[in-house]
Amino acid sequence: MTRGLKRRAVLGGLAAAVAVGVLDGCTDGRVRPDLAVDREKLTLPRLRATPDRITAITVCTRPFRADGPRLDVERVGATTIVHNYGHGGSGWSLSWGSSGLAADKVLATGVRDVGVIGCGALGLTSALLLQRAGLRVTIYAKELPPNVRSSLATGVWTPDSRICFAERATPEFRERWELMARRSFQTYQTFLGLPGEPVEYIDNLFVRDDLVPHPHPERDADPRPKFAELQRTLLPDLLPNPDSFAPGSHPFGPRYVRRAPQLMFNLGAYQRMLMTDFLSDGGQVQIREFHSPADFSGLPHRTLVNATGYGARALFGDESVTPVRGQLARVVPEPDIHYGLIYHGVAFVPRRDGLVFQVLGGGDYFGFGDATTTPDRAEAEHAVSTIAGLFARG
Repeated sequence: MTRGLKRRAVLGGLAAAVAVGVLDGCTDGRVRPDLAVDREKLTLPRLRATPDRITAITVCTRPFRADGPRLDVERVGATTIVHNYGHGGSGWSLSWGSSGLAADKVLATGVRDVGVIGCGALGLTSALLLQRAGLRVTIYAKELPPNVRSSLATGVWTPDSRICFAERATPEFRERWELMARRSFQTYQTFLGLPGEPVEYIDNLFVRDDLVPHPHPERDADPRPKFAELQRTLLPDLLPNPDSFAPGSHPFGPRYVRRAPQLMFNLGAYQRMLMTDFLSDGGQVQIREFHSPADFSGLPHRTLVNATGYGARALFGDESVTPVRGQLARVVPEPDIHYGLIYHGVAFVPRRDGLVFQVLGGGDYFGFGDATTTPDRAEAEHAVSTIAGLFARG
C-alpha cells in the first residue's frame, strides 16, 4: 500500500473524532447549552471548491521545540548570535512580539549594524524592528519569499499552535508568551484595511454533526506529552465571544455551527508589503547559504539574529527542533468567500492568494516528527472533498 493510500485510510477513521476535538477546544470541552439557539439566519455564498480546482499542493516542516521558541544569546567566536526560532505552528502569529524580544537583546549589545539570517516570518519582522530602531540591517538568506517555509503556512492567527509541551509551560514562559501574543495581535490591527488586504478578519465556522461529545479512549490514553493550550486562559479578551446556529438556520443541513472571528494573513500580499517596507527604508538583502556557524566569520557584523526556523536544526546542530509536517491544498481563489470552515478534521481558510485546505489529523501529533516534503495527492483531495461535501445538495 502506498504512503498516500495509507494516510487516506487513517484519515477516514479520524475525521469525526477530530471535528469534535476542535470544537471542544472552542468551547472549553463542554457542550454549550446555547449551541442550538437560533439567533439569526446564517447565509453564506456557496463555496465552489472541488478537487479538480486544486492548483498546488505544498508541504512545509514547522519547527517545534518542547521548551518553546529559542530566544537566548550565544557567543560564536567573535560573533554574538541572538536566536529567534522554534515557534512550532505559531511563527507568524507570534512574530512581532518574539522579534521585539530579540531586537531588545540586539540593542543591548550597542551595535549599530546587524545581520539577520533568514527571510521568513521571524527574519522579516526582526529586520524591520531593528531597522525602525535606527540600525543598519542586512538580511542573509538562501531563499526569499515566496520561496521560504513561512510562505507555506496556513495563514491564520494561532499563537499557541504547538508552541511547547504543557509540562514545560512554566509561569515565566506563560508570561513571555502572553507578551509576545499581545504585542503581535496589536501590531496586526495596524495592517487591517491596507491595499491588498495583507491582514483581515474572517468568520471561522466550526461545523459538527451533533451535540453529543464522543469518547476518544485512544487519544485520551496517549502517553505522549500534551501540548500547551494558552490562548483561552491568557487571552480571553482579544476576540469577541462566538455565537451558535442550530440546524435549519445555516446552509449545512442537519448540523450544528459555531461561528467565531479569526485573524487571517494573506501571505502573498503580507510578505510583499514587509519586503517593500524593509527595502524602501534602506535595508539590504544578500543571497547566501550558511553550512555552519563558522561561516559567519566572514560577515561584517559583530551581532547576528538567527531566524532560520527549522533550518536551525542543521545549521546549529539543534536536535531539540522537531519537524511537524503540514500540507496545504491550494485551490482557485473565490473573492466573495470571507468565511473559514472546520469539519471532520479538515480546515478551510479563504485566503485571497488561493483557498487553502488542510487535514488536521488526529490531534497535534499529526505530522509530528515527519520531515518528508513529498506532496500527498490523496490527502489533498480528501481535504477539499470533505469541505465540499458540506455544500452537497439534497
